[in-house]
Amino acid sequence: MKYFKHSNASSVDEAISQLKDRKGKAVLIAGGTDLLGVLKTEILPDYPEALINLKTIPGLDYIREDDGGVKIGATTKLALIARSSIINGNYGLLARSAESVGTPEIRQMGTIGGNLCQDNRCWYYRYPHTLGGRILCFSKGKGPCHAIKGDNRYHAILGGKGCFAVCPSDIAVALAALDARITVAGPDGERIIPIADLYGTVGHTLETDEILTEIQISKPPYNAAQTFIKFRLRESVDFAVVSIASVISIVEEICRDGRIVLGGVAPTPWRATDTEEVIKGKHLNAQVAEDAAEAAVRNAKSLSKNAYKIEITKALVKRTLLDNLRAHETPKT
Repeated sequence: MKYFKHSNASSVDEAISQLKDRKGKAVLIAGGTDLLGVLKTEILPDYPEALINLKTIPGLDYIREDDGGVKIGATTKLALIARSSIINGNYGLLARSAESVGTPEIRQMGTIGGNLCQDNRCWYYRYPHTLGGRILCFSKGKGPCHAIKGDNRYHAILGGKGCFAVCPSDIAVALAALDARITVAGPDGERIIPIADLYGTVGHTLETDEILTEIQISKPPYNAAQTFIKFRLRESVDFAVVSIASVISIVEEICRDGRIVLGGVAPTPWRATDTEEVIKGKHLNAQVAEDAAEAAVRNAKSLSKNAYKIEITKALVKRTLLDNLRAHETPKT
């Protein structure tokens, strides 16, 4: 690894000040489960001059619930979120997504903020500099998206534009289904935005002198069923090929409301609004689930090697809805 300066921030304001002073040449580190790999393989054209440690900021790792919902500090470990009685009680979808991330060792180190802000996982983007030179691409600001004409097995089928890498965060998919918001701190103060606004077509949208500090989730309706399903090749460690997170309210066997978000298929957590429209106001049955699954991929455009993702997406949507149907069926007397 190249030389860099390492500093322990004592407050969010101090960390922001250091980011601002470095003018884009400093990066944040918490668990380091993504960043250290990025540095070792030298995949980026510009190597950071400084690493600013957020773990030394007191009071940034917490889970606090009140009558309105729950707040989670950005440096809270994924392992803590997965086993938290608060999260498992009313926000089980988030607990299951946290449990699905990587290995136990990754979850013990990785933070929720780091998972949300992790870098692009495309293998062209991640190609190590030591193996013949890093690959420049659209996401790095110079060059085309090599996946368009190359190996695009795990790339986007929805929403791709310029870059076809998918959002790698399982946590983001779960939080989008829970309609979460995040607090972002910067030189001009704090702003609160929907989790969906954290992502664009080439990764997260934070400025170089901003820090994600908190996640806020309103308490879901008491009768809402929460689901998280993740399809991957190796169950213990892999990123999602396709995932789905849903929060669906069924009253008297009628779907009153639902939020369905897809992961692994787009550069952002993908809100399946067409699917939501199909199921709202209807009694869930096999035909409605089939129609909703078709609606989820209505606008999908596969690349040369990832059309299979369309079928997996339809299968997961259908499975999610039928599971909800079975969970809410009225016992026969």
